[in-house]
Amino acid sequence: MKYYSLNHNAPKVSFQEAVIQGLASDKGLYFPENITALDPSFFDKIESLSHEEIAFEAIQQFVGDEIPAAKLKEIIADTLVFDFPVVKVENGIYSLELFHGPTMAFKDVGARFMSRCLGYFNKDKKDVKNTVLVATSGDTGGAVASGFLGVDGVDVVILYPSGKVSDIQEKQLTTLGQNIKALEVDGVFDDCQDMVKKAFLDETLAHKNLTSANSINIARWLPQMFYFFFAYKALKSQNKPLVFSCPSGNFGNICAGIMAKKLGLPIEHFVASTNVNDTVPRFLENGKYDPKPSKATISNAMDVGNPSNFIRIQELYNNDLKAFEKDFSSYSYTDEQTLEAMKKIYNTDGYIAEPHGAVGYLGLKKELEKKPNAIGIFLETAHPIKFLDVVEPALGITLPIPTQIKSVINEEKVSVKIETYEELKSFLG
Repeated sequence: MKYYSLNHNAPKVSFQEAVIQGLASDKGLYFPENITALDPSFFDKIESLSHEEIAFEAIQQFVGDEIPAAKLKEIIADTLVFDFPVVKVENGIYSLELFHGPTMAFKDVGARFMSRCLGYFNKDKKDVKNTVLVATSGDTGGAVASGFLGVDGVDVVILYPSGKVSDIQEKQLTTLGQNIKALEVDGVFDDCQDMVKKAFLDETLAHKNLTSANSINIARWLPQMFYFFFAYKALKSQNKPLVFSCPSGNFGNICAGIMAKKLGLPIEHFVASTNVNDTVPRFLENGKYDPKPSKATISNAMDVGNPSNFIRIQELYNNDLKAFEKDFSSYSYTDEQTLEAMKKIYNTDGYIAEPHGAVGYLGLKKELEKKPNAIGIFLETAHPIKFLDVVEPALGITLPIPTQIKSVINEEKVSVKIETYEELKSFLG
């Protein structure tokens, strides 16, 4: 499998090269040259397959022969070490819980998969080190820190916006030590992401072998297809159209869902549910893609003004807006609406949704008004404990602290504060 740059001004590369480079030399995101739909018989028998078998079928064509099948299956088994329950919230609406991994966020899947791929590619390169450089608006940093902790030949540098991630999220990316370093940026997530992209293109840093573990990296992005397959497997017997609502920030998750649909997964419709950072909802209203600086909200992992992966979604539809709109809707919600939804879900159904899941629920409810015969699934992308300062007062409850969080909550934060790209460059050396 070859990958090309979406800016169309860089050489095509292999899966391994795309993973290691992260971003193409022309600043473009990598995209697979071919997408071959799976045989319909795969979906006929999906209920009899294990999660590992499903994941292997979904991703094998994108890896090709660059990782032997037996090793790829081992990587997948080591990635999928936790559950992905589909939980009924109300009639016709389910929550797909993606927070049962080591850092209690959906990004554990991509981070674990990518770290193990990179470890495999580095296995015979004892004198070569890669530096994983990643920007986070919340959960990416912790997932990457956990996924790459102790991986040979890899240093990890995480940039996060000061004061704009939750306390638990901050602890997860600043307390691990070893090969993990955290940089606290005076700015917003978009500033962090801009610094990361600039570093990739800085030839004076070539010796650092920089790569990204944001969803711009194909090995972080593509495994997010898996849980759409898992949800379909769980709900297939109901024999109804499926509508997925994804809380959307950088749009990697929903883009992976669309990839799953291109592989033949029977998904009726996607909803990109956003907070007030509404670049994509506005685009669908007026046809103009007009990114604006991000605004801080209680659903901070979605505080993204210029979502990187939207260009991949456009490519999946060959920039055909009419075909895109047939499969895709996007709605925006305020913090006030988010809090009201959290209260409604808890008081009516006894289900605890955190802010991102609540935004996903709101978008799903709106879309199901047009599709009353469909089953709706909203993605719960992080455990409510990661937003206890929002969840507990909103719902009037006290959340028990899960084991994964207890392990970091009392550890000492270690970070380096920076304001400019030059400071990042100096830190990287």
